[in-house]
Amino acid sequence: MADTTSCRICEGTVEEFFDFGRQPLSNAFVKPGEEKDEFFFRLAVGLCSDCRMVQLVEEVPRERMFNEDYPYLSSGSVLMKAHWEAVAQRFVDREDNRDDPFVVELGCNDGVMLETVAKAGVRHLGVEPSGGVADLAAGKGVLVRKDFFEEDVAASVRAEHGPADVVFAANTLCHIPYMGSILRGVRDLLAPKGVFVFEDPYLGDIMAKTSFDQIYDEHFYFFGAHSVRAMAALHGLELVDVERLPVHGGEVRYTLALAGALTPSAAVAALLAEEVEAGLTDLETLRGFGARVQRISDDLTALLTDLRDQGRRVVAYGATAKSATILNYSGIGPDLVEAVVDTTPAKQGRLTPGSHIPIVPAERFQDPYPDYALLFAWNHAEEIRGKEEGFRASGGRWITYVPEVRVTSD
Repeated sequence: MADTTSCRICEGTVEEFFDFGRQPLSNAFVKPGEEKDEFFFRLAVGLCSDCRMVQLVEEVPRERMFNEDYPYLSSGSVLMKAHWEAVAQRFVDREDNRDDPFVVELGCNDGVMLETVAKAGVRHLGVEPSGGVADLAAGKGVLVRKDFFEEDVAASVRAEHGPADVVFAANTLCHIPYMGSILRGVRDLLAPKGVFVFEDPYLGDIMAKTSFDQIYDEHFYFFGAHSVRAMAALHGLELVDVERLPVHGGEVRYTLALAGALTPSAAVAALLAEEVEAGLTDLETLRGFGARVQRISDDLTALLTDLRDQGRRVVAYGATAKSATILNYSGIGPDLVEAVVDTTPAKQGRLTPGSHIPIVPAERFQDPYPDYALLFAWNHAEEIRGKEEGFRASGGRWITYVPEVRVTSD
């Protein structure tokens, strides 16, 4: 019988359906010589039998993941920067006819979204626990509070700034195990017709594409319309809209409001029906996912081993958080992948978590080009391939593994 634990949303029973084994912190890129100090935990995922929330079985302390040294920058991708600017403009336009609107972002990172809101003269606040990126946001003219958003913080924000017309979170809410405190805080902070809008990786896309590297320490929950509707109802909120997004391998933008305040759109019922048809609330469907994960892992390891034995050079592209899952689950190390190129200065000169592959500046990619490039940042594939035309022209080939292992020249 599979291991069970209590649901962090509703206290129902969570039944484990896949175990990725011993994993490091996904964003803890270690300095050479400090490998012995790494923190590891068991990465396993399960389904709640009551609210149908898919979630990690073991929680990593938040202070270990989100701190002064947190290396991820939301503005690092040109395409994603445009995405955030469009989101911000949408909020600015929505609030254009309101008197002195107030927009709050949970986990504002380096301020890439709120910068547009600030330039439009709209009152705003970013709540960001990682001090380094919060300082970057403040440098862009964004008002930032360095803190983890919880119920007491929400009360403090409302007392100082008044109710929020929009509360927004992107790739943040799924990171937070203590959801009750978050949602009670949002409920108490919202104006009567205010909305809580958040976008996160969609369980349906993860299952359909077998994008299992979306499962790592920072992603505690994997949302679907059923589970979001259930968790909202527990805290006086209602799911009133959903929108599918193509970013990051497939996300959904959920909109919550105070219960009864707004009429749910037809899109909500449509997505709920799609999830039933796809079996996303069924444990057996999720167990089938595990067999596909194992096949991808075996195929990728076999390919890399064969290329090494042929004397081919393989370099990975993008020292992503999600690459920690596939590297450590599949046992891929520097014997199979000689280096990972990445544009983030804070990661360069360090080693990938657990697998200890050297991370080098992006300029090293063409000095000289490798024979093969393993694309970890597959969610930015179009942007990367467009930038690296020289690699293709040199005869280089890309290796991808979502939804299956493929080798392509473009």
